[in-house]
Amino acid sequence: MRVDFVQMLSYLCNVKIVLAALTLLTAEPSMDIEPVDTLYHHFDSVEVTASLKSEKRMSSAVALSAVNMQHIEQRGIGSIKDVSLVAPNFYQPDYGSSITSSIYVRGFGSRIDQPTIGITIDEVPIMNKNVYDFDFYDIRRIELLRGPQGTLYGRNTSGGVMNISTLSPFEWQGLRAMAEYSTAASYGASIAYYAQPKESFAISIAAAYGHEGGYFRNTLTGEMCDKGDNLSARLRLMWRLSQGWSIENSLTAGYTSEGGYAYHPYDPTTKQYSAIAYNDPSGYERLSLCEGLVIRHEGAKSRLQLVTSYQYLDDAMTLDQDFSPRSMFTMQQLQQEHALTQEVILRNSDKEQRWQWLCGAFAFAKWLDVSSPVNFKHDGIEELILGNINKGIHTQFPDNSMHIGTQSFVIGSDFTIPTYGAALYHQSTVELDRWHLTAGLRFDLEHTSMRYLSEATIPYLFDLTMKEYRELYTDFRGSEQQLFFEVLPKLSVEYMLSRGNIYASIGRGYKSGGFNTQIFSDILQSRMMNNMMDDLGIKLDSAVGTTTYDTAEATRYKPETSWNFEVGTHLRPAAGLNINATLFWIECFNQQVTVLPQGNNTGRMMSNAARARSLGVELSLNYKYEGLSLTADYGYTNARFRKYNDGIEDYAGNILPYAPANTIALMCGYTWQIGVSRLRDITLLGEYHAAGRIYWNEANTLSQPMYHTLGAQLLLHMKHCTLSIWGKNLTNTPYDTFYFKSVGKEFFAKGAPIHGGIRLSIII
Repeated sequence: MRVDFVQMLSYLCNVKIVLAALTLLTAEPSMDIEPVDTLYHHFDSVEVTASLKSEKRMSSAVALSAVNMQHIEQRGIGSIKDVSLVAPNFYQPDYGSSITSSIYVRGFGSRIDQPTIGITIDEVPIMNKNVYDFDFYDIRRIELLRGPQGTLYGRNTSGGVMNISTLSPFEWQGLRAMAEYSTAASYGASIAYYAQPKESFAISIAAAYGHEGGYFRNTLTGEMCDKGDNLSARLRLMWRLSQGWSIENSLTAGYTSEGGYAYHPYDPTTKQYSAIAYNDPSGYERLSLCEGLVIRHEGAKSRLQLVTSYQYLDDAMTLDQDFSPRSMFTMQQLQQEHALTQEVILRNSDKEQRWQWLCGAFAFAKWLDVSSPVNFKHDGIEELILGNINKGIHTQFPDNSMHIGTQSFVIGSDFTIPTYGAALYHQSTVELDRWHLTAGLRFDLEHTSMRYLSEATIPYLFDLTMKEYRELYTDFRGSEQQLFFEVLPKLSVEYMLSRGNIYASIGRGYKSGGFNTQIFSDILQSRMMNNMMDDLGIKLDSAVGTTTYDTAEATRYKPETSWNFEVGTHLRPAAGLNINATLFWIECFNQQVTVLPQGNNTGRMMSNAARARSLGVELSLNYKYEGLSLTADYGYTNARFRKYNDGIEDYAGNILPYAPANTIALMCGYTWQIGVSRLRDITLLGEYHAAGRIYWNEANTLSQPMYHTLGAQLLLHMKHCTLSIWGKNLTNTPYDTFYFKSVGKEFFAKGAPIHGGIRLSIII
């Protein structure tokens, strides 16, 4: 079925490309070529995207960071991780794989399952965070709205929303190409063609490829852990029809194949890191497809926007989960997801009307199939299974032991998880002279269920009573379901100044609940070992299982909700100067925290075990004068547990782990106008970035102090091309990006060392 689907989609792509090519062949060629500086100036002047939700008068009372195409390319923003360079209190570290797209905003985030922030690309919401980490090319504008955006965007936007728009063939026509080579034998290229064959029709075709050579080596195998390849393509068709109608269709496809994982063992006693060394293959492979259709209508009294999408994800993660030279156990996670979304937005047409209103309805359906086999090998059987069993047996039978008659066995776990949701929402803004009052409300309903089967067969022998091995089959099957209903209000008041505004807002957001699929291998281990004892008729003083979670009900977790109180200002005190400032206070309830069951376990799970609050400030400054450009972004967050007790420790008052308390980004650039025929101007940029302190555990006993990195870029702008020479982490600062435990051991991931490259961009 998977092959048939890919073949069907390939046929659809071929049909679209043929039709587009025929259209191009029959069109009259255009001789007008827009120069590089005109192209940049054009996009720099566009302040508002076409989205009905993010129009200025609907979203000005919000903490907003926006970057246009010129700055995206100048500052080398190549993925969502790099948005940390331009947005305060936004942090997406590199955890070593594209599947772990963990994003932290204002102190809150998640390592697994539901994301804290939502992402839309050309109006289409991305439904699975496994595809959040992708390569940017020809990105026209990025808008990051921080703070809960649940009223307009719904689930999984408690930290904010990132709206990404790509270059439109109606706005620019021509050829864009890029080739890059950087340290660690990394290279990449992209090419895109934009055309407007007719006044009412435009088309763009783009493709990109990138190879990462990697910075970290597995000393046991000699291979680079973090090497990888990415391939992507995008086809966009746009029509402007009569009577105010327009249609936009985009088809994007991406393929990723990468290694993993650069995790250094850490000794808490000596506080020393060991070399990366694990024996089993690890990596991540992903195929993603997205078909989006946007229909708009501009009427005399109202504007309509319909957004329909189909999204497909097929990925596979392979882990040597003990990350050691020993043969303990490996895990795979194979996922295949189909998702459908439909949104209808209606709002008033008169943009100068005192009452601005917007109504919407959103529905989605997702069908997720997951297979997560855990392969126990010799050392894992001896330590994790027989070690636990014989520890209990030896209390009653000190001279006898349990034996397992195989060097490896698989615990198979398969899940089918359909999820359906629907929402209705409304938001109104009323202008009373200088005062703008906004109120919104959303009703969000979601149903999710899980059918599961976890099973294993092992041969075992108890040397006191058995002479031959006996096969033991253990299974754990059934179904679970959950229903969520959330009411998401928003209130804001805005006072307009002659050069800006001051605003205050209250909003509610939520992260959806779900199921912990990664804990099922632990549950089956526990049942399997206890079944052995029952089969032999042996009653021990205590259970021999590895976890206290032995029912599927324990794998459910509820939504996380939050209230955000915010005061801010957007000021333009002088020509070329913009200042934004925000104070926020967030109260989080039923916080979803990642927990590890006690003992040497193979899984982890999400639990609604905490309540937290976050206080902070955000400051942004942008200044332009002739060739000079200055930006400064600072974010401070004090996010602490109000309550959290994992049954052993009480962490109330401790700082939330994994998110930095401070984020700093400074950039200074200057452009010299040369004015010769071949070289138009030269731009030199210098950047400084800092993040920290970052605590790695709830006990706050491990942390990464604030670390500092420097970057620079030299750009030579010619008539039809730009040559860029760039460098990052020029001080070669060592710092940690991730910490975790597995099988009772501790591990760290490191940030990339000094690196740089050269890039040639061509615009014709």
